[in-house]
Amino acid sequence: MKQTIILGNIITVDEKRPFAKAALVKNGVFTYIGSAEEAKRLAGADAQVLDYGDNYIYPGFLESHSHGYFAGDRFIGQANLTQVGLTDYAKYREIIKDFIANNPQRELYLAAGWVESEEYVTKAYLDEICSDKPLLMQTGGGHSMLLNTKALQWAGIDAAYAKRVGYDMVHVDANGEPDGYICENPVMEIMPKLPTSLEYAKNYLLAWQDFALSSGFTGVADAGVEIFFKDCSKAYHELEKEGKLKLRTYAYLLAPDNVADPKAEVARVAADRAKYSGEYFNVVGIKAFLDGVTEAHTAWQNQDYLDQPGYHGVERFNDHDKMVQLIVEADKEGLAVHVHSEGGGATHFMLGCIEDAEKITGDMDQRNVLAHLHFVTDEDVRRMGATGSVPAVAPLWTAKIPGGPYEQEVSYVGKELTDQAYPIKSFYDAGANVVFHSDYPVSPMMNVKYSIYMAEKRTTPKDMLGGICQPRNIKEAISREQSLRAMTINVARQWHQEHRIGSIEFGKIANMTVFDCDFLHDDIEKVGQANIVATIVDGEEVFKA
Repeated sequence: MKQTIILGNIITVDEKRPFAKAALVKNGVFTYIGSAEEAKRLAGADAQVLDYGDNYIYPGFLESHSHGYFAGDRFIGQANLTQVGLTDYAKYREIIKDFIANNPQRELYLAAGWVESEEYVTKAYLDEICSDKPLLMQTGGGHSMLLNTKALQWAGIDAAYAKRVGYDMVHVDANGEPDGYICENPVMEIMPKLPTSLEYAKNYLLAWQDFALSSGFTGVADAGVEIFFKDCSKAYHELEKEGKLKLRTYAYLLAPDNVADPKAEVARVAADRAKYSGEYFNVVGIKAFLDGVTEAHTAWQNQDYLDQPGYHGVERFNDHDKMVQLIVEADKEGLAVHVHSEGGGATHFMLGCIEDAEKITGDMDQRNVLAHLHFVTDEDVRRMGATGSVPAVAPLWTAKIPGGPYEQEVSYVGKELTDQAYPIKSFYDAGANVVFHSDYPVSPMMNVKYSIYMAEKRTTPKDMLGGICQPRNIKEAISREQSLRAMTINVARQWHQEHRIGSIEFGKIANMTVFDCDFLHDDIEKVGQANIVATIVDGEEVFKA
């Protein structure tokens, strides 16, 4: 029996024993939490010791909504534009040209991390960079894309397609020909067609795992596993069989918009769960997109966009009866429904569906997830708590960034609504199980210390983005303890795994993260400068700084 003694300042997130100095791990499970002396006495002389001194040990941090394949692809399979920051088309050109020069064997090129701006670019911009092969440039949010002429031909996007799909999702020039800009459904149709392979996918997932573990995360939700590669569940499964998977992944498999047969779709997900789930990859639900994103005018708002009267966004999944049936059928299989819900209209729609489904099932503990929640009415905050739904919120998105997204939002939905964006405290006050998410790599950060900092300050640390950011909606700030819970035990609860992970308690899996900072008591500016020391999975150190 392998035994390990963990020493340091342990913050357990266990209300019965919030602090300790030592933990004893046997075969990957906590068997004692308390004093160093007792841990050593119980373990015996042959136990391994991991002594972290004055550093602070937390339960392994958990991410409630991310995209593993997409992240790994962006690390090693794409021209990565996220390093640029705000829009700079000259720098984008340099990065894409370098990537093409270093990868001449590729039949198609994808650049990702584009930040849209008021400067509108078309296929001509990409044709200047690459005219002989398909080149696609995707926004960081993933909902919009620019294609060069070859890529439009490859994807079959022509005037007839644009007319059929709609000009709000396929932009056209004065002659009715696609100008290269697409968003929402056409993007989602393209992503699974991008050339890849199972081996590529496995390499991407391992690159993602390295990043997550080195960032202090021991468990993640993959929200829409097949969005980017239809055999992604198989890739996860093979990695687990090969003993290479260490990052516990809780997967939501993708359902089509307004799915034709909800019962059959749930049966498919349940079959994949039986086929692919194990200890480190586990299918727990179904992912659906209700809408898009505000910056692309595709978030489903409660009201019209100010600059487009008569239009309130894209309703991707808006069939009430089918969503209710999807929730009901998922509940029968012990699955949850996890939705992309950016605009207030989407959230209002989903909560109505959940309420009606709960009348049928009688299950108030299905733990359906609404992620992003940019704009939410007070009434829908209350309904979130009343239905037992899980709000996945993003403290990393809360800052007011002058000269960028903030002014854009004001012009689209008005200053009053923009200033009320991204509630967090209100969900806690309503009794909801609040979880943090980053949506990485759709958003450029997945970061423990910045999440805690921005949940309290509602802005970025002073050394980020040149110190230009300002607090937004400060009344929605929360405590450090609430933030810790939103990245540990609350996420475990989202996955129905709170009995196994999410806190440092007897009998739970020994996943831990070590930082050089006391997130509960140190000055908030020190929190923003914290450094990771180590990540521990199943009692074994899998990352050390």
